[in-house]
Amino acid sequence: MGNVTSNVAAKFAFFPPDPATYGITNDEETGKLVFAGVSPDKNMEVHQLTTKSGNKVVATFWRHPFARFTILYSHGNAADLGQMVELFIELRAHLRVNIMSYDYSGYGASTGKPSEFNTYYDIEAVYNCLRSD
Repeated sequence: MGNVTSNVAAKFAFFPPDPATYGITNDEETGKLVFAGVSPDKNMEVHQLTTKSGNKVVATFWRHPFARFTILYSHGNAADLGQMVELFIELRAHLRVNIMSYDYSGYGASTGKPSEFNTYYDIEAVYNCLRSD
């Protein structure tokens, strides 16, 4: 019964933009992952993390040179990272913080399907990435 409930909830809870508002590619000079079509930002890193469910989620780390804190930001249910770029730039500048954000499974360039359980695995992978850096 729990799986049925979760599947029904997913139909009402997750609305990934279709098509995604960004893509990722490797920078030809550095080999690092970057957002395709977005102006480069030397203080922004793109990561692709593997979750416990085997999905690959895209995460971004926005570094502020004088930050004392880092915010782990989960966006709303109808957006992806491409739509959040300007907000992250503004938050980083005005709050003087680092920001780590990510797309849920099935959102943006992340693989898999959006579900309640995948969101738990998604944020766990991102949190572990933050802790290891």
